[in-house]
Amino acid sequence: MKSAISSLDIGVAFEREEEAVHMAFQSASKSTVAWVDGEDEVSAEVDPFALVAADVRKLNKNVKDLLGSDHPVLSTVAQYFFDSESQGGKKIRPTMVLLTSQACSPENVVTPAQVRLAEITEMIHTASLLHDDVIDSSETRRGRASVNQLFGNKLAILAGDFLLARSSVCLARLRNVEVIELLATVIEHLVKGEVMQMKNLLKNRDLNAFDYYMRKNYYKTGSLMANSCRATAALEGHSLEMQQIVFDYGRACGAAFQLVDDMLDFTSNEADLGKPVLNDLRQGLSTAPVLFAYEAFPRIYKLAERNYEAPGDLEEAFKYVQQSDGLERTRDLALQYSNAAVAAALKLEKTVARDGMVNLARKITRPIL
Repeated sequence: MKSAISSLDIGVAFEREEEAVHMAFQSASKSTVAWVDGEDEVSAEVDPFALVAADVRKLNKNVKDLLGSDHPVLSTVAQYFFDSESQGGKKIRPTMVLLTSQACSPENVVTPAQVRLAEITEMIHTASLLHDDVIDSSETRRGRASVNQLFGNKLAILAGDFLLARSSVCLARLRNVEVIELLATVIEHLVKGEVMQMKNLLKNRDLNAFDYYMRKNYYKTGSLMANSCRATAALEGHSLEMQQIVFDYGRACGAAFQLVDDMLDFTSNEADLGKPVLNDLRQGLSTAPVLFAYEAFPRIYKLAERNYEAPGDLEEAFKYVQQSDGLERTRDLALQYSNAAVAAALKLEKTVARDGMVNLARKITRPIL
């Protein structure tokens, strides 16, 4: 039997990614306004985080309960980012799942299964952070010491594996094959995205660097947001049309989120960012600001070719980004994706939760405005 998931072929998402990328890349746009038709009907007073705060407050405790183990050290490491509300980040992914659940419901309610899905989403995300920090040799995460720094690489990797295993068990207990397939695909995408990130974009001249970069972003960031939004709609049997709408919303939020993060790596400070600035360059990564700057300063190719490792490379690359329009064009592209997310949310029936979805999409880009 053909899986229902095939009705939302991921190739469609890639085509839409490419349309937006090429539009911004070829037009060198720097004038996008954060506004779409119909947004005047949205209440700007609706706080998306406050709407689902009650469920999110319970999330840390619920996840810690789910991560109980007969191996106390493993439990301690896996629960590290769930110790308190202040240490668990903004919880944007479960917030997105819970808002979408409310917005799709005629009664504006969230079911226990959807709450569990939000918890699963955060566990998968946290597992990816543990693994990423080992790969990147990161020393900090969310403004505190990273797990690998405190407990070592082996325990950090095992804790990430443990999180994925427990999230998979919880996922299976939802007894929904389509939702299981969606979230299993997300885990596959996280791995593929991390492997894609290992490739030096500018050094490999056979690549369309910006297209490759955006695809990698979808795998590492957008897929979890898009597919978890779709999964929460599928969980309650909502129409394929509604599933497509919330998939588009999550996909666009994910693209905007990653572009903002890549821009803040050049414009923020370590205290605000919660991790070292210029971290991407230190890892040899060429993100949107660098790829845009490369058009004006081809010299960046030489720096990228040696992974920005020679003395003065980081400072020189930073100077080129600052002197080019790379940051402006990255901001513009993030706003285009934020607009796309808002346009998708506005296709849903007007409710407080739908307005919360719109305002969440706007909050994602607020740090760069």
